[in-house]
Amino acid sequence: MDKTTRDLSNTAAEVMERVGDTPRVTKELLRNTVELVTGVCDTVAEAMDDLSGSLDMVRRAAEPLNVDLFCAGTHPFAEWSSQQLTKAPSYDELIERTQWWGRQMLIFGVHVHVGIRSAERVFPILNSILLQYPHLLALSASSPIWAGSDTGYASNRALMFQQLPTAGLPFQFDEWSQFEGFVHDQLKTGVIDQLGGMHWDIRPVPRLGTIEIRVCDGVSTKRELGALVALIHCLVVHLDERLDAGETLPTIPPWHVQENKWRAARYGLDAEIILDADSNERLMTDDLSDLLEKLTPVAVRLGCADELAAVADIPRRGASYQRQRQVVASGGDLRDVVDSLIAELDT
Repeated sequence: MDKTTRDLSNTAAEVMERVGDTPRVTKELLRNTVELVTGVCDTVAEAMDDLSGSLDMVRRAAEPLNVDLFCAGTHPFAEWSSQQLTKAPSYDELIERTQWWGRQMLIFGVHVHVGIRSAERVFPILNSILLQYPHLLALSASSPIWAGSDTGYASNRALMFQQLPTAGLPFQFDEWSQFEGFVHDQLKTGVIDQLGGMHWDIRPVPRLGTIEIRVCDGVSTKRELGALVALIHCLVVHLDERLDAGETLPTIPPWHVQENKWRAARYGLDAEIILDADSNERLMTDDLSDLLEKLTPVAVRLGCADELAAVADIPRRGASYQRQRQVVASGGDLRDVVDSLIAELDT
């Protein structure tokens, strides 16, 4: 963003030109955004080191352009109508199809890929991850303010993004062949022209052999990002190991998943979430404590026990949406909120 105005700066192309050709830094739909991409990593620490190196590279490129960096689900006061679009056939098609809603997508998120051993394991694991959807969204929620107004939501981004026709919650298929049939139908009817056009919050990525978790808002600090990556990695490995043990993984009906998403987007860490098909409910933070305890042995084996333990610091410190509101409650304005996000990126 512009160091003087604190508004978003449409200088991504110039920043990328200064960075040079690298797969670690790529363009995005809007020219105010660059996407940082890690290589294939074995551990959370390796992924975070990779990402930190790319962040430093982009910061050095941005500095002479009078541009600061930040990461959150939304910018507090930027106007969508002032943002320039990146020219690319896929982006042009997206805007042509989605029109006003596509142009409104002044939002930012984090995507985490975890490798899966076989196609047959994808949907048992994906369907079960949906039980922890609200935890991931609430912990990362960082988009309470949009276009200068407090929306009343912890994650306005999550609910905005699902307005696109191929975005939102995934369907819960029982087996891989059902997904293949679905993809065939989508391609034949022109809903998508490539699998990457399916923008689900959690989706399979066959070309990489991964499940991609796209639930999280842009994460404001590196420490919190490492914590969330550890939580996701441990969760997927834990579910995979339960499949090895012959278990049937737990799921909840789609209507409960949808309600949990809304509750987490609206109330964040204060949400009361639905736990199971029997409609039992529990305060999010209480359930999170038990989840972290269950995943700790997995984290020890994966070498990310410290990062997983840091997840518990987020409710204690306040999630990003809470910290942003606290800046305003303490007498700050939205430029002060931006300053706080810039400062947090290095923590």
